[in-house]
Amino acid sequence: MPPENPARGHDRFDDDDYPAYTMGRAAEMIGATPGFLRAVGEARLIKPLRSEGGHRRYSRYQLRVAARARELVDQGTPIEAACRIVILEDQLEDALRINEELRRPATGSEESSGS
Repeated sequence: MPPENPARGHDRFDDDDYPAYTMGRAAEMIGATPGFLRAVGEARLIKPLRSEGGHRRYSRYQLRVAARARELVDQGTPIEAACRIVILEDQLEDALRINEELRRPATGSEESSGS
């Protein structure tokens, strides 16, 4: 097998979706317990990838999502509701981004047509 291209390995550090963190490290980073990470996984907020040995691995994006759920739970929101809120917030953010992208070309074409 050829050696890994060092430049491509570096790309993983910049990839928000690369599953770089073990469960213990991920829990420590967001100030939660491994049980909390399992619970948000069971609630289908995040789905960690598995290493070849079957261990859960988390990405930076997943940690941000789990940290937001932890904030809500810390404020007294039940975990299932917190997960649903985070999912809806994520969907709203995507919809707003798409809306903005769709508006940009329409605005540009109206200005260029002279109307």
